[in-house]
Amino acid sequence: MSDSEDVLATAASWRAAGETVALATVVETWGSSPRPAGSRLAVTASGRMAGSVSGGCIEGAVADAAKQTMASGTPQLLDFGISDERAWEVGLACGGKLKVFVEALS
Repeated sequence: MSDSEDVLATAASWRAAGETVALATVVETWGSSPRPAGSRLAVTASGRMAGSVSGGCIEGAVADAAKQTMASGTPQLLDFGISDERAWEVGLACGGKLKVFVEALS
């Protein structure tokens, strides 16, 4: 089973147990990105997480957006980009950009 399948299986088991779950997926990257397109992060309303879409403060921002998406039911497309000067500070070691799609699972 791949990492992506593990995240999906974990999200499915959380949903089956009655948890509210959102799934974040890296849909595009440019330049350097810690995780490739297709990487996933599952987040529950209670704060459980499985997988990874980036690391650093981007991961926290995606988790916050996932909680908003669970509350509203409205999917989001998040766009992160950073200059080389601030790259380490936010978790994009060599600069770069990424887009993450966040959706609530039902």
